[in-house]
Amino acid sequence: MRSTLQRTLCSDLPAATPGTTVRLRGWVHRRRELSAVSFLVVRDRTGLAQVVVRDGSALPPEETTVEVVGTLVANAQAPGGVEVVDPGITLLTEPAATPPVELWRPELSAALPTLLDHAPVAWRHPAQRARWELAAASVRGFRSTLDAAGFTEVQTPKFVASATESGANVFEVDYLGRPAYLAQSPQFYKQQLVGVFERVYEVGPVFRAEPHDTVRHLAEYVSLDVELGFIDDHRDVLAVLREVIAGMVAAVHEHAPAAVDRTGAQVPVVPDEIPVIHFRDALALVGAPDDEPDLAPEHERALGAWALEEHGSDFLAVEGYPMAKRPFYTHPSAEPRWSNSFDLLFRGLELVTGGQRLHTPSSYDAAIRARGEDPATYASYLQAFEHGMPPHGGFAIGLERWTARLTGVANIREVTLFPRDLHRLTP
Repeated sequence: MRSTLQRTLCSDLPAATPGTTVRLRGWVHRRRELSAVSFLVVRDRTGLAQVVVRDGSALPPEETTVEVVGTLVANAQAPGGVEVVDPGITLLTEPAATPPVELWRPELSAALPTLLDHAPVAWRHPAQRARWELAAASVRGFRSTLDAAGFTEVQTPKFVASATESGANVFEVDYLGRPAYLAQSPQFYKQQLVGVFERVYEVGPVFRAEPHDTVRHLAEYVSLDVELGFIDDHRDVLAVLREVIAGMVAAVHEHAPAAVDRTGAQVPVVPDEIPVIHFRDALALVGAPDDEPDLAPEHERALGAWALEEHGSDFLAVEGYPMAKRPFYTHPSAEPRWSNSFDLLFRGLELVTGGQRLHTPSSYDAAIRARGEDPATYASYLQAFEHGMPPHGGFAIGLERWTARLTGVANIREVTLFPRDLHRLTP
């Protein structure tokens, strides 16, 4: 029979009136059985509640899902200053097996491989779960900022007929008897949709057949993609990126303050204007040869330290990467060697790649032929440009990298729910 008593969440208990009957539903987080009294700590999605059992009843094992109906009383020693007494405890499942990690401890001490092998259970730990709560709040801020700025959320295919960035790191799949690839990014589609909606964004997975076994690379990650039309150059794109990052930070403060406390996250202050350095000046600053085509990780770290010392900023935009290093759709600057593109470094790590794109058919024809390719290969992509496209650009934020930087973890897998890399395809 369905109960007429509404469920009370653990976080709502302190505001409830002592002496009232409450109904909790959650997991047995911890149990302590003493000679005269036993304590059951119940966990739900909002927090913990203490239940006092005095009748000598056996307590269900930890992680068993239960319903507890009892009387709420004040107790300054209990979580939230209240506890539940005279409980009736009903198991909502069979008694749970012993967890592979001790979820009731304040911190998880298990090694990362153990946490990853047992991710469906390990993520239940409040401190572990808080990491993804930061990510979820960040996505909430990403969406709300762009919605307020007139962007339309879109969803693009993840099966594609050709590589977006290059052919070296794509996953080939059998698509009903013919070859296809998992999308490296929604780049081609979000550009085409600028011709429909003018301003678009997407939150979705992207796939890179990364041969790297590093702390910063994954084979699948969540990309926060943005594309907007009627820009003057890449600086307009960077200005939108600044607003988006500020919106993500604001959402973390608003929607996940408890997760910030639990993880010790260092939430950045977003400057009114993100400092910018040209790529050639960045090379000189870190003492790299002036013909380097890209920044190495140690260069990024040095630049991050410089931005913090010189500008008091956790963020630094490096603009003007060599055209030779950027994809064919990148718009060149007034000096053809350099591009109207940028990377945003966050605490010394590349977080975002963005810039202005080509938008005229003739420029695409020249760029593709310069690569030794036939523009006909890109016919489905190029049709949008043949029918009128505005000057446009965009960027993509790696969600897991962002969260890893917030929490200061050493390995991106620590903030990825079910990471996919060189060695891991389960759970």
